[in-house]
Amino acid sequence: MKNTELTRWARRLKNSQGQPAYRLIADLIAEDVDSGRLQARDRLPPLRDLANATGINYTTAARAYSEAKNRGLIDSHPGSGTFVKGKTAPIRPSSGSYEMTMNLMVEPAIPTLVEQIRDSAIGVLAQKDLYSMLRYQAFGGNKENKEAALIWLDQRLPSPQAEQLLICPGIHSALIGLMSTLVEKHQVLCVESLVYPGIKAIAAHLGIGLLSLESDSDGLLVRPFEEACKQGNVAAIYLNPTIQNPTTSTMSLSRREAIADVCLRYNVQIIEDDAYTMLAEQAPISFAELAPDLTWYITGTSKCFGPGVRSAFMHTPSKRHSQRLAAAMRALHVMSSPLTDALVTQWILDGTAEKMLQATRREAIARLRIAEPLLGLKNIRSAEGAFHLWMSIPKTSDWNSSELAVQLRDIGLSAVSSAAFSTDNNPPNAIRLCFGGPISREQWEDNLHQMADLIAQPSYMATGMH
Repeated sequence: MKNTELTRWARRLKNSQGQPAYRLIADLIAEDVDSGRLQARDRLPPLRDLANATGINYTTAARAYSEAKNRGLIDSHPGSGTFVKGKTAPIRPSSGSYEMTMNLMVEPAIPTLVEQIRDSAIGVLAQKDLYSMLRYQAFGGNKENKEAALIWLDQRLPSPQAEQLLICPGIHSALIGLMSTLVEKHQVLCVESLVYPGIKAIAAHLGIGLLSLESDSDGLLVRPFEEACKQGNVAAIYLNPTIQNPTTSTMSLSRREAIADVCLRYNVQIIEDDAYTMLAEQAPISFAELAPDLTWYITGTSKCFGPGVRSAFMHTPSKRHSQRLAAAMRALHVMSSPLTDALVTQWILDGTAEKMLQATRREAIARLRIAEPLLGLKNIRSAEGAFHLWMSIPKTSDWNSSELAVQLRDIGLSAVSSAAFSTDNNPPNAIRLCFGGPISREQWEDNLHQMADLIAQPSYMATGMH
């Protein structure tokens, strides 16, 4: 690295207005990598030389390199020095540890409820013709499956119809079918600036463009959405309006009405992912009620029985739309599991599903109450019944969301950085914290105490500590 570059850095540091020096140096490294002034494998000055040349102390220089390393800009090896890593080539989303991306449901430790689920499942196997559940089925579920699904949907939709209903092998699978069917190559799918990561992965795989739109605490902003629709290439909008993943926000009725009005005027299809709606005590009316001719409504049972029970219910705009989508879904997924469908049907009909839902909700609320005083109400957003919360990292902390999420996973907390959800490449300094999965309230509280201690210490002291 040339001395002239260090002189330029020193000048920028002198003229900075309140930004911490260590973060500014990391920004300068990023700028120089982007501009080409720094190339991969270029050697950076030793810490003492950096400190002397820029007028900072040795500790600040060490923090600057630590920040740049956390951002993936540089690498260092004892005895060899510090080198630029350069730009990282984009890659397709990969399937990592489930804790990195998945929102695990709360598992109520109620022996009588667990026994009821088990007995109900045994009853299905005992009463049914086993071979009938091992054969190929027409896509979309049989008559009995649909009757049970309609009971479930009746809690959210005014008059669900069997001819508009498809039983799908999970919400994610339903989204793949919808996105591949509704969005042409030259069109875009509108999404919020923070979105369920599965949408990003599906879009990348299918080559679909995502148009990120600004949101506030009430959900997606209407004016930017309408301006996008005026361009004429918006095929659909993806919405997760009730207990949104990751922010836990629930869109108000007035905002829903305004967005539905835009969709009706510009004939934009609505993908309404209502995965978490049953966890809410009350939710505003659905887009399927506000704009029934445009809305593809999806919900399911995985949020009260777990992802191992991959069963989703999709209510389409019409019978014709159901037939069209069923053909596409059959090509993609063949069918949902008849055995899973039979279990879910039985659990809905005998009341097991409702008991599990209520138990999950009660346990989620209890765990949220534990978190609120420990994390601070001003730092978190959540909703009663949700099993995740959205936490803004305090401005007094020097942690960034990516490095904090890594450290939290090391102590057993299911934390995901805001970058995983961002669609505008400008993620806030925040994390999603899931408090579901196979943990007890005691373990959750203990982990939160460890988290508070971790946040209280400087990030550069924790880097590399496990």
